[in-house]
Amino acid sequence: MTANPTTPPGNTDSVGTATGPAGDGATATVSPALALTWRPTLSVPPPRAPEADPVRWWPLGVALAGALALAAFVWNAHGALPAVLLVLGTGLGFTLFHSRFGFTSAWRQFLAVGNGTGLRAHAVLLGTTATLFALVIGTGTGLFGSTPAPSAGPIGIALFLGAFLFGIGMQLGGACASGTLFAVGSGQSAIVITLVGFIAGSVIYSAAWPLVADLPALPPFLLSDHVGWGGSWAITIALLVALVVGTRAVQNRRVPPPVSAPPSARGALRVVRGSWPLIAGALVLAALGTAVLVVSGGPWGITSAFNLWGAKALQLVGLHPETWAFWSQPDQAAQLAGPVLQDKNSLTNIGIILGAAVAAGAAGTWKLHTGLSWNLVAAGLVGGVLMGIGARLAGGCNIGAYLAGIGSGSLHGWLWAAFALAGTWAGLRARTLFGLGVPKPGDSVC
Repeated sequence: MTANPTTPPGNTDSVGTATGPAGDGATATVSPALALTWRPTLSVPPPRAPEADPVRWWPLGVALAGALALAAFVWNAHGALPAVLLVLGTGLGFTLFHSRFGFTSAWRQFLAVGNGTGLRAHAVLLGTTATLFALVIGTGTGLFGSTPAPSAGPIGIALFLGAFLFGIGMQLGGACASGTLFAVGSGQSAIVITLVGFIAGSVIYSAAWPLVADLPALPPFLLSDHVGWGGSWAITIALLVALVVGTRAVQNRRVPPPVSAPPSARGALRVVRGSWPLIAGALVLAALGTAVLVVSGGPWGITSAFNLWGAKALQLVGLHPETWAFWSQPDQAAQLAGPVLQDKNSLTNIGIILGAAVAAGAAGTWKLHTGLSWNLVAAGLVGGVLMGIGARLAGGCNIGAYLAGIGSGSLHGWLWAAFALAGTWAGLRARTLFGLGVPKPGDSVC
């Protein structure tokens, strides 16, 4: 966020007319809150993206060679399916970085200043995913012998509390689950702290699992079980249209600052050197996420892998998480006993890190950041722990619960979003305890 002392006192309404003291008595003729057919307003025009830095050849070469070598190794050692998941994850990381597709920032900008640009991009991602999921799951289309299944979670205290904690953790840690991975891949060392906290929080959950395993909950509720996949799709799209209209109304009323523009190449080079429009990122992410469903039978997920990584790390230092009640369950025991490079979510997670590293090298932005301040370290660690615990309580994160849940027509996805949004509101206030900034209406960009 940067303040702009030269910003004029007036704002720009939905038809581009200056309002406020203009010296000539000009006034707006359209109420911004009602002008939903026009482009949502911003206090100043969006900044032009600066020119991308030169390609960072060493990071690009190392990341690209590493991604290709690991894919070849996985194919040779474990077969085609794990290798395909790794490649899809690489594509997800490449897309996340170049589109800067954020969940944490989108919710922060909307609640803090009323900028709904990110949430409208979410609506495109969710709507496209819902469309593709309805086609794939409704027709039973799968590869490698898989049968695609929707994501549906129980509705109860664990979901509500977990999503709320996750929302707080996002704002303290500076990233969501997918954002943590692609930020680590792009060399942002501050987010490594968040990832460490994320893994630690997942381990804390699995150790304390007997205390929360039987919290009151209702069974999952899938729209397709009651109105079919066509009806589920129609209801989901209607709700997302309402979300778009609502965010435009809020933005036109509050007239927020625009979002800063990341560096970008021009012309055709923009595809590999960034930055992509958010809508392009949403469409590609929806396609790649659906591809994960088609080849594996389950939607794209992230955070269960962090739990596995933490347990494997404990085993490496001589501890025995396999004796815990959580890891003694049949499915979890099989996951822990197997290699990481056969675990679906671990493969896509590793791919996201590598894909983001490739994208950051091509964009010229990859570099390790040093000299971290205490407040960033503390906030990142606390935020990561809260997200780790929250994601496991809720049965998913912004990808496994929010994206996959709403895309599947599951009520738990919408409820996750509502409680995570409430957690975001609390997290914005908690940021000030760590000396972290929050966008303000008077900023020139946020």
